[in-house]
Amino acid sequence: MKLGWTLYGDGSAPPPGESVAPGERLSWGRTVGLGAQHVVAMFGATFVFPVLMGLDPNLAIMMSGLATMLFLLIVGGRIPSYLGSSASFVGAAAVIAGSGGGPAVLTGAVCVAGIVLALSGFVVHLLGPRVVTAAFPPAVTGAVVLLIGFNLAPVVAENYWPFDQWTGLAVMVFVILATVLLKGFLGRITILLGLVFGFALSLAADALLGPAVGPDGAAAPRVDLSAVREAPWVGLPEFHAPQFEASAVLVVLPAVIALIAENAGHVKAVQEMTGDDLDPYMGRAIAADGIATALSSAVGGAPTTTYAENIGVMAATRVYSTAAYWVAAAVAVLVGLCPKFGALVAATPAGVLGGVTVVLYGMIGLLGAKIWVENRVDFGDPVVLVPLAAGLVAGIGGVSLEVTEGFSIEGIALGTIITLAGYHALARLSRRGRGADPVAEPAPPPAGADG
Repeated sequence: MKLGWTLYGDGSAPPPGESVAPGERLSWGRTVGLGAQHVVAMFGATFVFPVLMGLDPNLAIMMSGLATMLFLLIVGGRIPSYLGSSASFVGAAAVIAGSGGGPAVLTGAVCVAGIVLALSGFVVHLLGPRVVTAAFPPAVTGAVVLLIGFNLAPVVAENYWPFDQWTGLAVMVFVILATVLLKGFLGRITILLGLVFGFALSLAADALLGPAVGPDGAAAPRVDLSAVREAPWVGLPEFHAPQFEASAVLVVLPAVIALIAENAGHVKAVQEMTGDDLDPYMGRAIAADGIATALSSAVGGAPTTTYAENIGVMAATRVYSTAAYWVAAAVAVLVGLCPKFGALVAATPAGVLGGVTVVLYGMIGLLGAKIWVENRVDFGDPVVLVPLAAGLVAGIGGVSLEVTEGFSIEGIALGTIITLAGYHALARLSRRGRGADPVAEPAPPPAGADG
């Protein structure tokens, strides 16, 4: 990719009905302003998801900037997108943590998933984008996304909510009301607003009511800012090497299905907006996300994915210039070099996370149902109904299949295997073949599908 852009007109905003192409740019002042919008759009989810996965938010934000630069280079600047932290691995992170695995085990598993995603992108590039729908039809993709979200319900109930239930309840109500009542930009960052509200509420509760009593009966302040005071303003994030365990890898691999569908949907969405034929670049986009995820997790960072929030910014401004994304990526790298910011994010109280995640995890799960609705999946067809029903109950219910004495498949991994293998086996047995869904293309995910 040549790092140069053609100036659009005189550099001012496009008039109604016109747009700025990916290879064009506005004046540098306006481009920097647009880059700032992209930073704000990705920021909330990009630091929330690493916190939920037990990873360093500073490193996640810095790596998201580097991942975006890498993505733009791999797709030749044809697909304007920002790569922020992925929500698809949050469920797997909770399962791995619950079984005693630390951040190194998680990032090791995510690194393998990134490699698998990259290889999938190469296959799509060689065989064409229709292979995505054939392998992962909307019925299966929707089930996996729903499974990823709803499998997180016990995490909220057991890990976050009990530490400060009333703060959690207040934050939950705030997020619900804000999501419904706030419009425009504020309506797109309600999770971030909920965290800010919960943080302020926890500080006030500590001052007025004293320490909170946790589920173990021990009293402790809701907010501990000691690490923030000790952290320097400028410095490198905390890196760590990945650790590879087969059981953890099996837990995270189902997320690859969601990421393939998500990337394909985002490419289609950008194609609709720009009018460019981006099908030849779909494989590149999927591979780029996989490579970025593998590289990020190899140094201890969070997995990445293309962000619908930033696609929404483009839809609103009709400016598709990749120059704005390079600006946003550079700003993200600079923010990641401020350890004090990371320490502040890490100080978010457990009760606040409980109030946010009870809404967020449910929304992630319901995006799977939205895929079914938008693609008019026929649940009257037993080829669809039976394997999905079995896979969802097995995955959400925590059914376990012991393969050997020390190795078992359960949760998201088992539910995905039952759904995917069952669907394709029944489709073949019924002589309907692959791609038996009533539509040929997956619908683009809605804004916020990733964050």
